[in-house]
Amino acid sequence: MCGIVGIVSTTQANQQVYDALLLLQHRGQDSTGIATVDGSHFHMHKAKGQVREGFRTRDMRTLLGTMGLGHVRYATKGVANNEEEAQPFYVNAPYGIVLVHNGNLTNTRELAGELLNIDRRHVNTSSDTEMLLNVLATELQHSVSGIDLGPDEVFAAVSTLHERVEGSYAVIALIAGHGLLAFRDPFGIRPLILGSRVMDNGRTDWIVASESLVLESGGYTIVRDVAPGEAIFISADGEMHSRQCAANPRLVPCSFEYVYLARPDSIMNGISVYEARLRLGDRLADTIAAYTPMGDVDVVMPIPDSSRPAAMQVARKLGIEYREGFYKNRYVGRTFIMPGQAERKKSVRQKLNAMSSEFKGKNVLIVDDSIVRGTTSLEIIEMARAAGANKVTFTSAAPPVRYPHVYGINMPSRQELVAHGRKIPEIGNVLGADYLIYQEVADMKSAILEGSNVTDLDMSCFTGEYVTGTVTPEYLDWVEKTQGS
Repeated sequence: MCGIVGIVSTTQANQQVYDALLLLQHRGQDSTGIATVDGSHFHMHKAKGQVREGFRTRDMRTLLGTMGLGHVRYATKGVANNEEEAQPFYVNAPYGIVLVHNGNLTNTRELAGELLNIDRRHVNTSSDTEMLLNVLATELQHSVSGIDLGPDEVFAAVSTLHERVEGSYAVIALIAGHGLLAFRDPFGIRPLILGSRVMDNGRTDWIVASESLVLESGGYTIVRDVAPGEAIFISADGEMHSRQCAANPRLVPCSFEYVYLARPDSIMNGISVYEARLRLGDRLADTIAAYTPMGDVDVVMPIPDSSRPAAMQVARKLGIEYREGFYKNRYVGRTFIMPGQAERKKSVRQKLNAMSSEFKGKNVLIVDDSIVRGTTSLEIIEMARAAGANKVTFTSAAPPVRYPHVYGINMPSRQELVAHGRKIPEIGNVLGADYLIYQEVADMKSAILEGSNVTDLDMSCFTGEYVTGTVTPEYLDWVEKTQGS
């Protein structure tokens, strides 16, 4: 999971990209980067940490040009604290390309051999984004026969890239002297949204970003989601071209975007994240009522912030008082995307504090968006008991996470998932809960998709069914050995 944005503007792009990255900060906090292009010359600045830490006034002044892109990183490939793996990545031929990427490639072993032995390209990091950039550069080189580069050549390169690359990828690239390219993998696993705004001079500004809230905040009109397999090419003078570049595209977005990753005020693939989370609460309430003695529950509490909509619906539907028992320190990052288990555990108590007045002597029902490694859940339950809770019922608006997520979320190892190989009562014992209730898989799917034109979701971390069809047990074993945290 990362956040990406690209802009083709009639004014300087640097501040616009920076402002967009602030809105996408929840999608990654390991590193950040911005690249702009002024004519045919790139300007770039990358840094570890969050956006406000990474850019100073002197850095922004060097980022000249009316086209730009940016990235906030949540490391799922490579090393989180390696500044060399911060995006954007750059390659000088053909033309000069800088690129940012959200997602994970699942055939990096094969690509590494092809890039070295066939394409004769050197990759300097372990980042799959650098591999993706070099594949694009190779195919772009093959698609052009002269000096000029137009939409036909760009789309031909993306079509061939789709044939070579497997996994999830939402991509934005700048091609020096030509324009901005954005495309999405043939399953549309990771989000990418196109927007525009007409300026006073009659020209159109364009934006592509991971979430719709970026477009709305910048005064853009949402045009549409970039379709699975589609490529968008916007020339430097603002002319937009699009083409379907995949042979058999099919929209299967990641369910975890709606459960946890995305901000609630975003709309992805025509689905409101906030409304999806409300419906997740409705479905969860039915399951809680079926499996838990309700006379034992005094109050319903959310783990702020992403579980709040679901918790409100649980309380409303079950007729139980809704209370806020945890105070959140907003200056600590999201615990799920902290690099490393020790860092996650440490940050839980820095992030949340249980208020004794809300817990003392009460039987509490706590709602969280999901339970992954169990680190946060275990700490929260201990905090609730220490604050005086009598009984703790812990519930998850998502089903048990039993399988690795290989499409852009850092869940590479089955053994670090608290639900792997355990039945629900066993998980409850590990976490220290009196009762533990999970959302049903079918209920999660119906809650997210209700009222939309989307017919399927990637739910691989809940079901073990991988939408790309090329993720084998051998591949999962390799991922665990090489990327487990």
